[in-house]
Amino acid sequence: MSHDVTEFQREVLERSRSVPVLVDFWAAWCGPCRVLGPVLERLAAETEGRWVLAKVDTEAFPDVAQRYGVMSIPNVKLFVDGEVADEFVGALPEAQVRRWLDEAIPSPQAAAVAEAAAQLERGAFAEAAAALHAVLAAEPGNREARLLLGRALLHVDPAAVAEVVRDLANDHERADQAEAIEVLARVAAAADHPEALPETQARERFLAGARAVRAGDWAAALEAFIEVLRRERDYADGAARDAGRSIFVLLGIRHPVAERYHRAFSSALHV
Repeated sequence: MSHDVTEFQREVLERSRSVPVLVDFWAAWCGPCRVLGPVLERLAAETEGRWVLAKVDTEAFPDVAQRYGVMSIPNVKLFVDGEVADEFVGALPEAQVRRWLDEAIPSPQAAAVAEAAAQLERGAFAEAAAALHAVLAAEPGNREARLLLGRALLHVDPAAVAEVVRDLANDHERADQAEAIEVLARVAAAADHPEALPETQARERFLAGARAVRAGDWAAALEAFIEVLRRERDYADGAARDAGRSIFVLLGIRHPVAERYHRAFSSALHV
């Protein structure tokens, strides 16, 4: 809905004292505005009350646009406590808008998510999972919490991982990690069903790697998978290869464990 000066005072400035208001300054003739508008509307529908969207047609209400220095459109301004707190100009891609929103409007659950991430690092997987379930109950659209919950469940309940991270497949920032978690969840689940694995000399080492994934012992997991690759590179349709690659994606190449084992893993792949 577009706003005149009186509406703007009420719907944006006054309202922003209780909830952040994102204002989309746009015009019907503006092509990039027609691209960005639906993105903002879709994100607003997902926001669970974290912020609200208002739209101002600069052709209909030039005084409002002039008052806030709108020189080029689309221009998106974030109002908090009656003042402009942040802004951007142009039709940014959806993934970039999401990142901007995450930085400009911190989640009310941010502290809980940070604590859960710390619990994961300490190996307190069940506690982290419980905390993240609570975060998502309060804020279902929190994608970082969803990714972290997938990581926690990898060690607690691997069978539940796929359902949790499925919605992240189209999240350009988190899709690779979500896929890695799914791969590792299948590997971790294999530890409970050894009879389903090919019965060769590589099976016991692969199971050792699967148990290490379940325990969050990444060094032991990589050692086991590297040995499987050296013995039988294509064991279980290349499951050791996929598991190792997924560990590197999950940890990041600069993680100390990743740095320690990356050369040996690459070498085993090409023996």
